[in-house]
Amino acid sequence: MDEQKTPEQDNGHGTWVVPAIVIAAIAMVIAGVAVGFGVGNWRAHTTTVTVGVVTTQSTSGSTVSPAVAAGAHTFVQFACSQCHGPQGQGGASPYVPALTTVGKTLTVAQLTHIIDHGLGESANPTKPYMPVWGAVLSKTQVSNLVSYIRAGLPAVSENDPVAIPQGQGQAVAGAALYIRYGCINCHGPSGLGGVPNPLSADKAIPPLSGGGFRHDFPTDAAIAAIIRSGSVIGKAPIVSMPHWGGIIPQSDVDALIAYLKTLK
Repeated sequence: MDEQKTPEQDNGHGTWVVPAIVIAAIAMVIAGVAVGFGVGNWRAHTTTVTVGVVTTQSTSGSTVSPAVAAGAHTFVQFACSQCHGPQGQGGASPYVPALTTVGKTLTVAQLTHIIDHGLGESANPTKPYMPVWGAVLSKTQVSNLVSYIRAGLPAVSENDPVAIPQGQGQAVAGAALYIRYGCINCHGPSGLGGVPNPLSADKAIPPLSGGGFRHDFPTDAAIAAIIRSGSVIGKAPIVSMPHWGGIIPQSDVDALIAYLKTLK
């Protein structure tokens, strides 16, 4: 995945003759009068806006910094909310902590390390663990996530997970779930792959379309098994597929499989 950019908080002059200066000064005065009239007329019809540090409106009516807002969107885009719950409130699995509880007890360095390097290992497919994200997320995205967690994971407007269409068939629902569960971030649009995984056997996260995938996972049961159990458990910079068995319900697994079977 290419680095995704999010908001960060980090002329020679020639010689003029006197007449030219005078003309320019007159022009500036005229322009100033025109601008002043325009501003005054605009103010008569609008409320006053103070220009300063750009902030983003949260759903609670308060404002958050661009870094926190970007972190909130990354939290949803990369399916953190599917494991840690909306706004990190927990509830998806007893093995996944609520970030609203632990987030402020960890330092910036600790949170950054956990996101980059993962946390925990488990052979039980119903017991999720924190996968390695350092090879997928940019440093800016990780920093924004940490800012969002440290800020208490506030609600940010227009940041709902993608809606799942109802009554349009499993494949349509599966296409939306493919985005909602963050599969697209690692396996690419339409399962085309593309994210490097340097220490894995094939040096990349595998595509979910094409003959190679169908050879390795020829049946619905085989695809379901890898979704539930995840892939090799490694240490950074190996990217490993999470255990989704304790998170994704069977109906969503079926819909994801139906979608994958539509890919060329």
